[in-house]
Amino acid sequence: MDHSGHDHSAMDHSGHDMSGSDMHSGHPGMGGPPRCSMNMLFTWNTDNLCIVFRQWRIDSTFTLVVSLLVIVALAAGYEALREGIRQYEAWTNKRVETAPHLRVRDQYRDDDHDVETQRESEEEEERLAETTTTTPWFLGQNAAEVTKRAHAIKSVLYGVQNFYAFMIMLIFMTYNGWVMLAVSVGAALGYFVFGGRTTATKDTACH
Repeated sequence: MDHSGHDHSAMDHSGHDMSGSDMHSGHPGMGGPPRCSMNMLFTWNTDNLCIVFRQWRIDSTFTLVVSLLVIVALAAGYEALREGIRQYEAWTNKRVETAPHLRVRDQYRDDDHDVETQRESEEEEERLAETTTTTPWFLGQNAAEVTKRAHAIKSVLYGVQNFYAFMIMLIFMTYNGWVMLAVSVGAALGYFVFGGRTTATKDTACH
């Protein structure tokens, strides 16, 4: 069969660009932007390692060292936060014990007219009046107000503590050995500096 009569010159291949620049665009090392390496298995490799955020990228030995120091500081700071919350709770409990309690003078008056009980009630009311004038309103001026406002503040601190703990968990879950060691060193350092009055055991893995 003779195909000499078929003219193939009309076949236009101009739409097919076989240049390598378009085929490999977006790949690391091929002219595209570098991508974060995602590891779901334990590794010591730090090439293009991103920690939590895309902007926190490890691309050199210097950035690796600085990042590890930052992680140590963050983990130690979490222990400092926990100790600060514990001290606030202790201060609150002490203040609740010393804060005046609202009392009704007449409830201490019985048929025998207990003078001693009445005098204690009057002294309590005088102390309440003095506390009202010397204590800032936002701290509470009696035991009930102190307890209520302290609970609101502790709720906020509890939320901050949980957010902090889960952020550290995300850092740890990069599955990179260097990052894991930095988190552990920071936690140990923070406990050594701030945890002298607390037990070394933890109730949960995150916080």
